[in-house]
Amino acid sequence: MQSRLNTIMSLINRNRLWLVLFAVLGVSCNTAPRQADYKVVDGGLVTGWAGQVCPKNVLGRYPRPQMVRKRWLNLNGLWDYAIKPKDQPQTNKFDSRILVPFPVESALSGVKKTVGSENRLWYRRTFEIPHKWKGKRILLHFGAVDWETVVWVNGKKIGSHRGGYDPFSFDITDALKRKGKQQLIVSVWDPTDKNWQSRGKQVSKPKGIWYTAVTGIWQTVWLEPVAPAYIKSLKITPDINTGNVHINADCSKDAADLFLEAKLKGIPSSKAKNKVSKDLLLSIKEPKLWSPDSPFLYDLNML
Repeated sequence: MQSRLNTIMSLINRNRLWLVLFAVLGVSCNTAPRQADYKVVDGGLVTGWAGQVCPKNVLGRYPRPQMVRKRWLNLNGLWDYAIKPKDQPQTNKFDSRILVPFPVESALSGVKKTVGSENRLWYRRTFEIPHKWKGKRILLHFGAVDWETVVWVNGKKIGSHRGGYDPFSFDITDALKRKGKQQLIVSVWDPTDKNWQSRGKQVSKPKGIWYTAVTGIWQTVWLEPVAPAYIKSLKITPDINTGNVHINADCSKDAADLFLEAKLKGIPSSKAKNKVSKDLLLSIKEPKLWSPDSPFLYDLNML
């Protein structure tokens, strides 16, 4: 079993590995006009890094270690928020501002309020699509939202998702206006311990060993431009006995008749090309296995 784990960790797909300092040099947290209503809520335990967090400096690194693409737009920062009765229709009146992606119950969100199963949490913000992205499909990514999420762009319902721990995405291209500001609205309902979903140790009334509920957006939200033919996800299966890596790509419909090419960085002989509908097979002579003493990772480029 350990050998198998070593193989998976060794040969797993990673385009890049970044080391990022949490406090980014040169980023100022001085209050700006649209940030004046944000501050960390007092009264809780905070770390030394909390002082580095502000609307200008909030998880600015690329959020996904796999399938890294150069162009993206971080939507972290101040959003409008409102806590309303669960069955109330979409609201146009918002309570104040919240710092995304911190959960509404946290001090860093600037809110630190309980939502509860009887209420729904609403978010709103605007954004603009960079001119250089013209002609691309635009993907909206959520790192994680707890628990039931519904998304609208410019008044059009894009989709929904259930699950508090997994990432999800929507293609929002057809809902976008040709230019100018785009409006994004997100609603979240989280029943915490009043429902059947996975929740860890979160409860409505935390005490002892039980934790405060985590409601709403709690990981990075971002936009990404892709070509009409693009890779949605990759399934990578290593075989330590043969030194082979099987790669299966889930691609958009526009990529159905195209070819994919896979290359391992620094290993010119290890590359493969095949139709999108078929697996790619990479061979690695004397593969380096990952371990705590030798945490080697292979960089995989997909073309």
